[in-house]
Order: sequence, then structure tokens, then C-alpha cells
Amino acid sequence: MSVDDAPGIGEYQLGEFKAAGLTGTHVAGDEPAVDMAVRAARSAIERSAADTAAIDAHIHGSVYYQVPEGAYAPGYILRELGAGNIPSFDVHQGCNGLLGALEVGIGQLTGAARRDRVLLTTASNFTTPLFNRWNDFGTSSIYSDGAAAAVISSAAGFAQVRSLNSGTLHEIEKWHRGEESLLPPRGEAEKHFNMGERSQHFVDNVMGFAQLFEAFFKFDLGVINESLNDAGVTAEEISKVITINVDTRMVEQALMRPLGIPMDRLCAEYGNKVGHSGGADIFITLEHLARTGELRPGDNVLMTSQGPGWICSSAVLTVTGEPSWSDAR
Repeated sequence: MSVDDAPGIGEYQLGEFKAAGLTGTHVAGDEPAVDMAVRAARSAIERSAADTAAIDAHIHGSVYYQVPEGAYAPGYILRELGAGNIPSFDVHQGCNGLLGALEVGIGQLTGAARRDRVLLTTASNFTTPLFNRWNDFGTSSIYSDGAAAAVISSAAGFAQVRSLNSGTLHEIEKWHRGEESLLPPRGEAEKHFNMGERSQHFVDNVMGFAQLFEAFFKFDLGVINESLNDAGVTAEEISKVITINVDTRMVEQALMRPLGIPMDRLCAEYGNKVGHSGGADIFITLEHLARTGELRPGDNVLMTSQGPGWICSSAVLTVTGEPSWSDAR
């Protein structure tokens, strides 16, 4: 859905979206998030030249509503896939979902578990009267329904994870919590999920906007620099930068300029048409680049995402070959 067709927004808000580089989003309607995760997982497994039986662990990144309270999203996904009775983990890191899942998955591959192939999934569906994808987060992002999946292996792939770092700036966790009760529901009607109101309460009562942005920009850059150092690459050697799909001007100010990376290396144009699909953004863009032949062997790709809490993760990949499923082959 193009921003030009967005319901309930005026000319000013439309202009702000376009100034931010945000041109559209995707709406899934009645397709559950976990069913989209299953579809993405089937594609990822097929492309990995393995079969479902070869997957020996599963990490899911939950964003917003997945399954009824008390049910387990990874169990649903594995049952639908017909997978074995393998270990599964649900990583509740919001929009940091797939990089968080990747970090846990790397532990499964390299740690005591010594898994061979780990499936990563995430999905979200924001189609509900309790959520307004166009208005509830200001004009810095437009929430999108979608999913992504990947198979990671200790053996081979089209890219190698050179480094991955993460951290939690817990001093600002209330930024995404606001004044919401920590107690379970006590019979009251379901509330509209308005993150914008929570954020505004934090800015008005706890930490001013300028101080808040300085705090998390500095924190995020620290995590990103750790990943560059661990990978043994400089910012100049980064060929592509992939972030979550938000206001391009904010990414330029907070990331590209401080690192000295030219804006033409930011892979934002495709993602800005996709919308901000929870934890799936980065892998959707990575898949697009690999499928369309925009990645070349030797390219170093910097990926970074954030989530409530305040979480930031950052990874550096080096492309080792062209995937068999690339349209450019």
C-alpha cells in the first residue's frame, strides 16, 4: 500500500513520510503472523539445499501478537513445517528479532550444543483495530506486515558472519513502556496499543528528546564499532549498510555520518517500500540484495537493528559467493 493511499492521514503527515523517504508498506489482512513465518521458513529451507529433517534447532523472533497467551509460537511453526522434535527458542526482542535470533543461533552452532543447521524465523501482523500502523509511531516509520526466515550453518552459505555484538541500554527501557501497569489484566477492556503515547510520556516526564537521542545514538554506535573491530574491517571497507526501515535522515545523522560511510552504501530504497516489518526488515533487504545480484563476493555488509529495552545488535557479514537462488545467475 502506497503512502498516497494511506487512510486517515493528512497532507502534512503524507509530506513528512515522503521527506523521510518512506513510500509504502504491506498489509496482510487475516493471514496470521505465524503462518507467514511458516511460508518464509519453507522457502529458506528449500534454498538451503537441505530438507526440514536436517534442521536441528529453531529460533523465533516474536514481534507483537503471535499466538494466544499461553501458547507457543515456535511449536506451532515447527508442527506446520513437519520438523523433528528439536530445540526451539522464542526471542522476545521486538524489532531486533532476527539479529537477536541470529546471536542465539550462532551460540547453538558454535557452543556446547554443536548444531549443524539452525532455522531463524520472525513475523508480524499489525492488522488490528488496536493498532494504527500509520499514526501510532509518528512519521519516522510505517509498520508493515511480513515475515523472514534464514537457515544458518556451521558449514557453508553465501555469506559468513564475521562478528555480532549486542547490548541493552536499560536506563531508557521506560521509553517503550510508559506508565503501563506491570500487573496482568484485571478485567479491563483491551487498550489501543499506542507506542507513540508511551514514548511521549517518557520524553515529557523522564528524559528530554535531545538527551534521549544522544544517549541511544552513542550507545548504538558503540555496539556497531565493536562489530567492526571484531570483524577486523574499517568503516571504509563496508560495501553495504542495512538497517531497519525508518526515516532515512535519522539513519544518516545517527549512523552514516559518524562512521564516515557514504549514503550511497545505505540500502534503504527497497526497504522504504516494504515498511517497518518488525524484526524482519534487515533479512528482507539482505534477501533482496542477494536475489537481485547486488551483492558480490568480498562485499562486507554491516547490519544493525534495535528493539525496546533499549536493545541494539550489529553484525558484519562477508559475502563468499552468489546464492544458487539468485535471479542474476
